Amino acid sequence: MTAQPEAPHDLVGIGIGPFNLSLAALAQGLPRQGTGELATAFYDQRRDFRWHPGLLIDGATLQVPFLADLVTLADPTSPWSFLNYLRHKERMFPFYFAERFHIQRAEYDAYCRWVAGRLPGLHFGHQVDAVRWNPERDLFEVDFTQLDADGEAEALGRTYTRNLALGIGTAPHVPEPLRPLAQAPTVPVIHSCDYLDNRERILGAEHVTVIGSGQSGAEVFLDLLRARPAGRERLTWLARTPSFAPMEYSKLGLEHFTPDYTRYFHALPEPVRDRLVPAQWQLHKGIDADTIAAIHEELYRRTLDGGWPDAVLTPGVSVRTAGRVATTKVELHLEHTQQGTRSRITTDAVVLATGYRERPLTSLLAGLDPYLRKDSSGRPRIDDRYRMLLDPSITGSVYIQNGERHTHGVGAPDLGLAAWRSAAILNTLTGKEAYPQPARTAFTTFGLEQREHARPHPASELLPLVEHP
Repeated sequence: MTAQPEAPHDLVGIGIGPFNLSLAALAQGLPRQGTGELATAFYDQRRDFRWHPGLLIDGATLQVPFLADLVTLADPTSPWSFLNYLRHKERMFPFYFAERFHIQRAEYDAYCRWVAGRLPGLHFGHQVDAVRWNPERDLFEVDFTQLDADGEAEALGRTYTRNLALGIGTAPHVPEPLRPLAQAPTVPVIHSCDYLDNRERILGAEHVTVIGSGQSGAEVFLDLLRARPAGRERLTWLARTPSFAPMEYSKLGLEHFTPDYTRYFHALPEPVRDRLVPAQWQLHKGIDADTIAAIHEELYRRTLDGGWPDAVLTPGVSVRTAGRVATTKVELHLEHTQQGTRSRITTDAVVLATGYRERPLTSLLAGLDPYLRKDSSGRPRIDDRYRMLLDPSITGSVYIQNGERHTHGVGAPDLGLAAWRSAAILNTLTGKEAYPQPARTAFTTFGLEQREHARPHPASELLPLVEHP
């Protein structure tokens, strides 16, 4: 066991994705309660920062404006802003003339890596193994393993902290019927998160099937379509949704990703919240309209000399079962929801753009389980300040980032709320308005205002209508 620190941290973050990176950036230099600066440390088992490396397809853009960086919407003067990154890279004028409100994903990844490489207190190559509450010291104990360059255990360590911030992110989701195929090395069935690493192998397949109706599926399909010769595309794109639908991107629709809507959603009863989230899929699982247009344009271009491209795009389809044919092919058994019909296709490669799921906290927080307050579905209860509800005997707080969709709504994984949520956490943690936040952020009023005197007048006060001659 390595030497323990002399003083505990004020905040330890577990996971260094964009959300905890935002928290670390905004926490730097903040005064603590008492004297001195806030003492923070953040741990991640990866060797360095990487943001969805398998989906940094050339030309793919973020679905939020560049202002939704790590800090700007909470502190535009922060040295960790995207614009300051451009200034340091001497790229301000090229960006200015490019007139890009939505930057490329690869550029966002490079910006985050720039911040991660300069921000103190980040510990990559450190795998957090367990978290416990130490009642004798009124502190959280965090046990970790330091990893070498090959990912092997190099040393064990422990640190203490008054508060925790969980930002362990999401994990790629593979539907149950396809899991045995994805785990077989001889069968080219991969999740879209690994697309670029396997792109050449996928392109070499005679027939490719893409499964998934969201942005990732559309981008993978478009990239494959552009890379294959006209008339010999041999592509199939399947989706469970009833259509390849555009993402809701109207100005008022986007107000579902404001703090106002987050507060409204959090105040709703649990059963109502559980019904709302799946019904709002088009807010966060649809396809960018420009990507849909680019796919249609590419398909249309291939009809100019007559004929149709060898591409099948079918929504409303679910995969019931799947199996291998010999050692190099996959057979998918399909069911069409609206028709009630079944069919099967044989393909040489499958790309699963089937999304992500929140990583389970059960193992990491096993030591805190007796102290956790849970809802009727066994999920952590989380207050409006992003704190898990704990037994009153615990004096510290456990904040959660991108693991609170069931309590805070569709904005939980959205980059546009990253800086605001980090600011809310830090304001609560420090007990000060370190980052003043606006009282109102949307034109929409999502619920009826409850007013004490908002009652109809008694009938005796109603004046009769009089017809005038």
